[in-house]
Amino acid sequence: MPTHTEQSAVTVLGLGPMGRALVSAFLAAGVRTTVWNRTPGRDKELVEQGAISAASAEEAVSASPLTVVCVVNYDASDAVLRRDAVTDALKGRTVANLSADTPDRARDTARWAQEHGVRYLDGAIMTPVATIGTPHGVFLHSGPADLYEEHRPVLDALGGTHTHLGEDTGRAAAYDVSLLDIFWTAMTGYMHALAIAKAEGISAQELAPFAAGIGAILPAIFEASAAEVDNGTYSGEDNPITSTASTMSHVIHTSESHGIDAGVMRAAEGLVRRVIDEDHGNDGATRIVELLGRR
Repeated sequence: MPTHTEQSAVTVLGLGPMGRALVSAFLAAGVRTTVWNRTPGRDKELVEQGAISAASAEEAVSASPLTVVCVVNYDASDAVLRRDAVTDALKGRTVANLSADTPDRARDTARWAQEHGVRYLDGAIMTPVATIGTPHGVFLHSGPADLYEEHRPVLDALGGTHTHLGEDTGRAAAYDVSLLDIFWTAMTGYMHALAIAKAEGISAQELAPFAAGIGAILPAIFEASAAEVDNGTYSGEDNPITSTASTMSHVIHTSESHGIDAGVMRAAEGLVRRVIDEDHGNDGATRIVELLGRR
């Protein structure tokens, strides 16, 4: 971990679970850290760790060359950053917004920042609270490369891996929503699977080791599928999409026989059937990407 000088100072706006974890990591790395939260009282333990409590958001951002924002979404961050007093205090300073939202919102905020003389980076945190300050954290960043490099020594204090994805400010958010699509679709599928298992007399803990086995085969499938999509091959040699449709129908039938909503799987099956109806039944499930990508 680098040794931080008096110039190494950061402000953190937002002291929810993730914001508090960010503050603790900065403090542990020796970075002078000023904190502020819309709801008073959340900074007590952090102040005991060495954080500096600001009385207002404008006071907080004035204390450091870099302000890290970690709130629920950009509605919340806009409500703080776009107040006149805070915007004025931010002029010439840098905001690294690690709040989750959409690529369009990130780009809009970058435009607002440029119009008001605020230097701006966008980012995303891709791992849970417990990983912050450890080698297991994953942070994505986008925006001006020189600005990212300027503040990287302080950002590196958060531990884990940091990846700058490019100058397009919305790129980190684009990765974020794509990866969250995988996560929440998978978690919804897992919850649905546990409901089916329970209806069939199988406990969640009995199913879990076998579910982990399914998870273990996914990385290789992800890599192979990505190559097929980029190459436009959509191979169904090992598993044609007609076979996919058949297994999906089994899930739907079993679910609905127990009165369990099968809406998510029915939606997925609908995409598969559209591919088959377009005479691509010998292709693989990756053909769905081409279907969805049409405008």
